[in-house]
Amino acid sequence: MDKKIITIAGGGSGYTPGIILTVLEQGSQFPIKEIRLYDIDSNRNNNMGIILGYLLERDGHDINLIVTEDPEVAFTGTDFIFSQIRAGGMIMREYDEKIPLKYGLVGQETCGLGGFSYGMRSMKSFLEMVGYIQKYAPDAWILNYTNPESIVSESVRRQFPNIKIINACDMTIGIEEMLEHSFGYNRKSFISQYYGLNHFGWYREIYDVSKGRDVMPDIINKLIEKGFDISTQDASWGHAFKLMEEMIRDFPDHLPNNYLEYYLYGNRVVAHENPDYTRANEIMDGRLNKIKETVNKIKENRDLDTIDYKGNGHGLYIVEIALSIIHNKNDRFMLIVPNKGAIPNLRQDAVVEVPCYVNAKGAEPISLRTDIPDFHKGLMEAQVAAEKLLVDAFFEQSYQKALEAFTLNQTVPNVDVAKAILDEFIEINGDYWVELKKEGSGIHELVNN
Repeated sequence: MDKKIITIAGGGSGYTPGIILTVLEQGSQFPIKEIRLYDIDSNRNNNMGIILGYLLERDGHDINLIVTEDPEVAFTGTDFIFSQIRAGGMIMREYDEKIPLKYGLVGQETCGLGGFSYGMRSMKSFLEMVGYIQKYAPDAWILNYTNPESIVSESVRRQFPNIKIINACDMTIGIEEMLEHSFGYNRKSFISQYYGLNHFGWYREIYDVSKGRDVMPDIINKLIEKGFDISTQDASWGHAFKLMEEMIRDFPDHLPNNYLEYYLYGNRVVAHENPDYTRANEIMDGRLNKIKETVNKIKENRDLDTIDYKGNGHGLYIVEIALSIIHNKNDRFMLIVPNKGAIPNLRQDAVVEVPCYVNAKGAEPISLRTDIPDFHKGLMEAQVAAEKLLVDAFFEQSYQKALEAFTLNQTVPNVDVAKAILDEFIEINGDYWVELKKEGSGIHELVNN
């Protein structure tokens, strides 16, 4: 088998070592001749280059490593692009979280108005990158983790309808791993029916091959009676899984994605948050500091035995997708794809998250064949409309469409707060967003950003 070239877009991310080490664990199934780290943040990219260079040498891998900010170098001749870019970095994520919280609304990186702020940045950066990929590597596969994925996927579908891209989120894997950890299931035996939007969905059935039946009713009863074992979770995720239990008690017919807490229990989420120290601050003080400390250890040749990067589930999910493409395996994954009948009673142009088979041609969605409940459909229709309005605002540079998107977002109580937060995000994001235009008196006026 020919050795592959892989590019990590957003190479400076703290997730990069996990993805690379997971690839290397596949051995002959995914042989690698070159790894390229691509990032516009040269400092973070170079730091990750130091870490990966050390890990490759430590483990005896004869693989060429390139660290670059040049898209032509990053993409020319590559086979796979693993994309995890974060436009604006953690500094802008901090604003995404803290500005809505200041108004008493959910502050989160992918959900609510913080997610819309991030979505506007992501569309601008991601579409620029896809343009480079189309120019320098038109036959490469983009395996995308970049958030918010429904918004990013919709924008790519509009501008680059023929690009080879698979949009994946590993949150369903995280939920299934918690079920495995808490109740002793083997998630590898699951055949799950799941539907929704990214970070906005429900399990309808979890068929356990080892038991020969749907075990979701058992799981729901166990979650109501016992709850998750959150002993291995940090405080933020522990609280999220406890709120997921509350969702199940209130709506016990389906197993929800825990991100629905931001829409169904936004008041509780806000009450639990510290508006001066959010998840972004936790990550900057944790994962990002770990990168700096690891680089210092390598440079100073000290405490090298404490460098504990390893392959992980986050990396394994996207690597398994690549393997299913390479070997035409038709393995099953939860992916973000155009609806086109996968959910029969949802608008056909929605971007949905459903089970798909993946082979050498890409993702083939699996139709649910039956309608989803009106409660779920109503929530999803509003979310789809809000996200599409945001993508419209991006392409049309329309302040009005952005205001409509912010107002329709289900975490927002009224247009006054939607407008106030939109205007503040326009100012703080500056050139990370496209310029939005106000329409009035027959002229278009650029919004000052």
